[in-house]
Amino acid sequence: MKIHEDGPVLRFGAEPGDAQIAMIMLHGRGASAADIAGLAELLPSRRCAFLAPQATGNAWYPESFLMPRSANEPHLSSALSTVHQLVVELEDAGIPAERILLLGFSQGACLSAEYAARRPRRYGGVLALAGGLIGERIDPAEFSGDLEGTPVFLGCSDQDPFIPRERVEVSSEVMQRLGADVSMRLYPRLPHTVNDDEIEQVRAVMARAEQETR
Repeated sequence: MKIHEDGPVLRFGAEPGDAQIAMIMLHGRGASAADIAGLAELLPSRRCAFLAPQATGNAWYPESFLMPRSANEPHLSSALSTVHQLVVELEDAGIPAERILLLGFSQGACLSAEYAARRPRRYGGVLALAGGLIGERIDPAEFSGDLEGTPVFLGCSDQDPFIPRERVEVSSEVMQRLGADVSMRLYPRLPHTVNDDEIEQVRAVMARAEQETR
């Protein structure tokens, strides 16, 4: 059942045919594509094609990401399918996966991490801001494949009311086991938001992806 796949997608920045890199931006629960797209104002955009899909009902899945995956179906599978459609679209436009970055905040962060961990290969970067892998329990041994050195950044408050630090830590472990180049930062006593240091980390991963295309 299609839930999100036919939803609108904001497209801005460079045209895919002219871009060096591309970024798929995934918004959080109760937010919109326009909200997450606002982050692009803080990022270098001249050589990046940005795509921000809109979740139906402003949520990618109905329950907490800490619930059993079945509790969030079929919405979760539809959300992951939406991300995959955009990856394929960008590849068809001439941007390979190693030049595609996945960025998300909150629910979107969970979705970006989950997509990369379930479809591991070399991406331009995975940037999960206040999120982690999805499910009641995460067993690193259940994941297989190779992220081939993909830069992965996991940033979150150490007291986030929605994201337990333990979930960020185990998500980091899974990504490392999958061969990613992982950086994790837990920020003391910050609210559930995006902070300036996280923006700097995103810029650094974008710059690395651009440099590796030259």
